[in-house]
Amino acid sequence: MFGLGRRKPTVSVLRLNGVIGGVGPLRRGMSVQRLAPAIQRAFSVKGLKAVALSVNSPGGSPVQSALIYRRIRDLANEKNIPVLVFVEDVAASGGYWLACAGDEIFADANSIIGSIGVVSGGFGFVDAIGKLGIERRIYTAGERKGMLDPFRPENEDDVAHLKTIQKDMHESFIDLVKRRRGKKLKGESLFTGEFWTGRKAMELGLVDALGDVRTVCRDRFGEKVRLVAIGERRGWLKRRFGLTGERAPPESWGIALGAGLFAAVEERALWSRFGL
Repeated sequence: MFGLGRRKPTVSVLRLNGVIGGVGPLRRGMSVQRLAPAIQRAFSVKGLKAVALSVNSPGGSPVQSALIYRRIRDLANEKNIPVLVFVEDVAASGGYWLACAGDEIFADANSIIGSIGVVSGGFGFVDAIGKLGIERRIYTAGERKGMLDPFRPENEDDVAHLKTIQKDMHESFIDLVKRRRGKKLKGESLFTGEFWTGRKAMELGLVDALGDVRTVCRDRFGEKVRLVAIGERRGWLKRRFGLTGERAPPESWGIALGAGLFAAVEERALWSRFGL
């Protein structure tokens, strides 16, 4: 029949961009709840040869990193579709956790890769509130419920407990990387939290090759490969004004603005750790 031909090989392209987890009341990071519909669509395209993940993330929540990773791998195994990951500026910490969802990982020579570790940060305001004449009052049921309160002096036992939790998370991260990268891994400093350029990461076995999504897919599936961008579906109000559909009461706007500014500073700090 005229007009009918062989279906072009198709690769769906899903962007995983930004901080992982909650960022603040005015900004949304990546979460499995937010990304699940797009991930499902990425694996439902007709004529699909592979799913390409474009990863650009400095990390964030270990839990959301694991949940997003698991959702991708579950669908890849269920539908027997290979996953190719293409790192843009950075895949560090939780961003590299997401990259490990790929059967193969590609990067630019100057991408930032690694930071396989766990970090917690905060501020201490004990001296500040003392100078202002402010007295901290906190009441708990449970002797350690108020641990790591930034307005109280640091407690060695609290810090030790936090480090134990971090160690558990770090071991989970290491196990994942070893399971996914296997014998490709080389070097003694892979799990210290250090990070490298894409070229060096390839030598260490953290990525498979240097390349971008268009070039790699054309080489692998032919010049006529069809790249289908998969995006987050948003309503008209969200597209036009960036609204989330949830309206906060006016009396909370000041608090939300302050929290949003603080969250933006924290987000900026995550990116700036890698010179971005």
